[in-house]
Amino acid sequence: MDFLLDYYLWILVFHIVAVMSWMAMLFYQPRLYVYHTEHKDKKEFVEVVKIQELKMYKYIGMPAMWATLVSGFLMVAINPDLLKGDGWLHAKIFFVLLLVAYSFSLGYYRKELEKGNYKKEGKFFRAYNEVPTVLAVLIVGYVVTKTFSLSFTIITLLIGSFIIYKVLNQKSKEKKN
Repeated sequence: MDFLLDYYLWILVFHIVAVMSWMAMLFYQPRLYVYHTEHKDKKEFVEVVKIQELKMYKYIGMPAMWATLVSGFLMVAINPDLLKGDGWLHAKIFFVLLLVAYSFSLGYYRKELEKGNYKKEGKFFRAYNEVPTVLAVLIVGYVVTKTFSLSFTIITLLIGSFIIYKVLNQKSKEKKN
């Protein structure tokens, strides 16, 4: 992989842009599911949302995910010394793998909603929408500091869990009136 060393920074640029595109899908896809589930009685609206869900997932999110993974793998292959140190890259890779699993779960929910199977409510998808934010904070924290901090990881996960708990237990506006 030495022949790619001259292209490392360009691969890094590509990686960052791919991550941004992937995260756009991870942040927005669950929001579409909120709209889909909360307006399931409005057929025309749901049909438009289904198109958005499909295009966001299939044509933006998944290609961006694969581009992120391939470019990340290339950077490690070019510079295997990245794996040395206190484990920050290992932690990053672990949480990236959780984002990959999360991405595939979004595909599962998209297919279920497309079939009209409404097993989850809007409140679930509102809370589920917080997961990539928590994982992104961890991943960016490791990358920027180039260190693994157990306290940072635990605190971030606790704050994220608290936010998700609050979203799940939020009273709807309709019930307040």
